[in-house]
Formats: sequence, structure tokens, C-alpha cells
Amino acid sequence: MVEPRWEHFPHDADMGVRGVGPTLAQAFEQAGVALTAVVTDPASVGPDVPVEIACASDDPEDLLFEWLNALIYEMATRRVLFGRFEVSIDGGRLRATAWGETVQPEKHQPAVEVKGATYTGLRVGRDQTGAWRAECVVDV
Repeated sequence: MVEPRWEHFPHDADMGVRGVGPTLAQAFEQAGVALTAVVTDPASVGPDVPVEIACASDDPEDLLFEWLNALIYEMATRRVLFGRFEVSIDGGRLRATAWGETVQPEKHQPAVEVKGATYTGLRVGRDQTGAWRAECVVDV
């Protein structure tokens, strides 16, 4: 059984985010953590502010694109960072709760601002071990 995890992968001036998990939902959760890790250490983000997020697409890759952009939108408009995610996916519908806290520059020391998810490197599927992988490049 694969342990859920997140990873980054380099891409020119941007950054690749990857979530890996035994389920599609857990891979999406880990992709959310990887997104936060572009900005700050996710472990430094408290779970003070819960935010409900929903998006839909019948295509898993488009669903990942929508999910990451929904997180980026909430981070920008609420001025929060998220450190924990709970995602459920039923058919093409994603429902999630993201927990985070208001950005505190002295605590979080944000490195960059993520502008949006891109279609570059956008992939969702199972790898050779059977683990789900959800990845794309984000514009920073």
C-alpha cells in the first residue's frame, strides 16, 4: 500500500506539483499540500480557517486543474494558506474542506505567489505500482 505523499518537480521558471496516494481523492489532497509547499512549509500552517470547495469535471485531469485553481483563488481572495485537506470525489464531482490560516509573513515566510495551475504536465492516473498520481505545473 502506498503512503500518501506530495512532491515537487522542476519545470523551467515554474514549479511542478504532484500528489500521490492509494486513492484518487488522497492524490488530490497531496497535490493540495504540494501547492502550499511551493509557498511555505505546510507544517507551519495552522488549521484555523475551514473552507469548503466544490468543483466538477468528468475528466480527472480537468478536475485536478479546477481543484488547484479553486485553492489558488481561495488563497488569494481570503489571504490564507492551507495545510490540510479532506477531499471526496464521486464521479466527476469533487467536494473538499481545506483548513488553513491567514498568511502571517513572519511565520510563513512566503517564498512566491502561485498565479495558477496550467495544462503543462497535467496528468492524472495510476502508476506502475497502482498508486494514483495527480500532477501539473503551476505558474509562480
